[in-house]
Amino acid sequence: MRMFAILLLTLTAALPARAQVALRFSTAAPPSDFLAKALVVFKEELGRTAPGEFTITTHPASTLFRQGTEIPALQRGNLEMSTGTAFEVAQQVPEYGFLNRGYLIRDYAHLRRIFDGTFGDTYRARVAEKMGLEILAVGYLGTRQVDLRTTRDVKTPADLAGVKMRMPADPEWLLLGQAIGVSPVPMGMPEVYLAMKTGTIDGQENPLSILSAAKFYEVSQQVVLTSHLVQPVFFDIAKPVFDKLTDAQKDKLRAAARLAVKGNDDSRLADEARILEDLKARGLTITTPDLAAFRKRADEVYAASPIAKQWDAAAMKQAAE
Repeated sequence: MRMFAILLLTLTAALPARAQVALRFSTAAPPSDFLAKALVVFKEELGRTAPGEFTITTHPASTLFRQGTEIPALQRGNLEMSTGTAFEVAQQVPEYGFLNRGYLIRDYAHLRRIFDGTFGDTYRARVAEKMGLEILAVGYLGTRQVDLRTTRDVKTPADLAGVKMRMPADPEWLLLGQAIGVSPVPMGMPEVYLAMKTGTIDGQENPLSILSAAKFYEVSQQVVLTSHLVQPVFFDIAKPVFDKLTDAQKDKLRAAARLAVKGNDDSRLADEARILEDLKARGLTITTPDLAAFRKRADEVYAASPIAKQWDAAAMKQAAE
């Protein structure tokens, strides 16, 4: 028996150690934003629950891949993880483009009902099938508001006519800009601060937490509370990378991602109210327009758009409930 135990220990010691899984996690969010901080929480949680199993590096502010190029990088095998959006999904799964429709998702509670229920299960399965991406968790990126370089009287979308508004370079983002009445200008996030400062653009739209984290208040005079989009954000991992993991490792990744987005969501929700007071204290003008007029224009713009004709009407009705 003693010889057998010694032989077993010898054989076990001779077995090669399981290689650590290297995960590079990219996001466009600046380091001070809650989303970038959530990546750190994800890394730390896996260090606690799966010590020695993963090597994770986080890359905020598009320092590894330019915003908009992360999904192709995941699909080519050049990147392991990124924070993705419903806009990026719609580029390849256009029937779900309605999630980017202005004024569809009403608030955070509605967002959680959508993605934590049967709709969310179907959505994640379709993304895995069509895009080769696993969505580990769905978080809250915030409620998007209009941020202007100079003050103006904004009550309806007509009052934003001619305003050059930065939008990401994607057809559905540009359509969203049209839906709120602005002239959309495609531009990457890292370029926005200087463009606001120099007057290359008249404004940008983002959740308040991102406005604050990126210090856009330094180059802004007014925030218009259009609340035009309640936006989800995804913790994505390339499916070929995910499929190579053990079931235990997959569970640990999902659990760490859920913990990370929960921290992001709680912090962002609490911060949105605080930021409004902070922006007022900084001298910015905060106004609330006629939201019924904005919803009416959005209905008209989307009804006339060929992009909207690709949407799954039954799934959109399910999500809107």
